[in-house]
Amino acid sequence: MEKLAADSATATGSSLIEVALYKMKRAIVCGELAPGTKLKVDALSKAYGLSSSPIREALNRLAQEGIVTASENKGFRVAPITVADFQEITRIRRLLEGEALADAIEHGDDQWEGDALAAYHRLGMVEKRMGKGPLALDDDWAERHKAFHFALFSACPSTLLLGMVDSLFDRAERYRRFSARHRQSERHKSNEHQELLDAALARDKDRAVALLREHIGHTEASISQAIERQQATLQ
Repeated sequence: MEKLAADSATATGSSLIEVALYKMKRAIVCGELAPGTKLKVDALSKAYGLSSSPIREALNRLAQEGIVTASENKGFRVAPITVADFQEITRIRRLLEGEALADAIEHGDDQWEGDALAAYHRLGMVEKRMGKGPLALDDDWAERHKAFHFALFSACPSTLLLGMVDSLFDRAERYRRFSARHRQSERHKSNEHQELLDAALARDKDRAVALLREHIGHTEASISQAIERQQATLQ
């Protein structure tokens, strides 16, 4: 998730909603608020030092994004982790991110190429510092990983498409972090990122889109298995 200027936000209704949205979204995506957790407005207001109005509005927005569920009888809860939900997220990501990348390759200029190269370099630097650790649970790596992908998408002219891509990327990030906690073998993505970058900068649209969709799909089996293993322990 992109960092929001939460600490410096002015005391307007809109900015307070953004503060609440950032804090709760981060807590859910990072697993601090577990799937199924009841989200009580009063408790969240005290925890974040905000009134109930921005908390409630932020919860409604998170429900629209699909990481919170809302019902009249049960209130708000963190959305469950399910294989079916992740498979649907993956399917739509492959479609939308492929379109965003194709548009970016078509419209990208020298600045776009430089930004993509810089984002890839920054991601590589943190991977070198970390060595063979569990990359998926490192916040710095996660932020740079997303920044690399969105540097590739940045020349896409459709703000609507990029907004949808952003929302789905964060929903997938929750699953990726969940999987990291139940991982039985490591997966390294650096080669995939290099190939993706090379294809994009070569303006090979078909190859770049195919590599991206394959890249997204690689995690589907491992994350689905992690969900099934975790659910089996609860039965």
